[in-house]
Amino acid sequence: MIPTRQRRRPVDEFENEIIDIRRVSKVTKGGRNLKFRVTIVVGDRKGHVGVGLGNTTEIPLAIQQAVRDAKKNMITVNMDGGTIPHEVIGKFKAGNVLLKPAHPGTGIIAGVTVGAICRLAGLKDVLTKSLGTTNPLTLSKAAIQGLGQLRSREEVERLLGRVAVGTEESKDEA
Repeated sequence: MIPTRQRRRPVDEFENEIIDIRRVSKVTKGGRNLKFRVTIVVGDRKGHVGVGLGNTTEIPLAIQQAVRDAKKNMITVNMDGGTIPHEVIGKFKAGNVLLKPAHPGTGIIAGVTVGAICRLAGLKDVLTKSLGTTNPLTLSKAAIQGLGQLRSREEVERLLGRVAVGTEESKDEA
């Protein structure tokens, strides 16, 4: 008897979540061309997250395309425990997303689109508010832009020329 080989798929460390599937059509001389646009978010729940877009005639192919696009557009999110270090507003076209740090145990207070991005980034406690458009693609790009603006406490103090509390330099000055 010949042993059967089992195909092993490489284990992907990223999880993905579909944000939006839309049917789009282009009217041409020959009629309507139908395609599907898929917006997907990919993250590892450890501070890396990305949003991608796929646009093809079949949904499974559009999903694969969107996952590849999301992995290309990954950002690293500066986190402060399970929340974000400071308040920030992400802007993209007509979409504005307000992201605020929250106390432990609050959870992710967000809509479907921004909530998926925060979960897959690894945030546990954050308050968000969508200002402006409700388009999932625009909101997701605004949320990613806002998360990309986040700076750690040490980075901000270094930029301002201050000494971080609790470091060796501040102990020497005391």
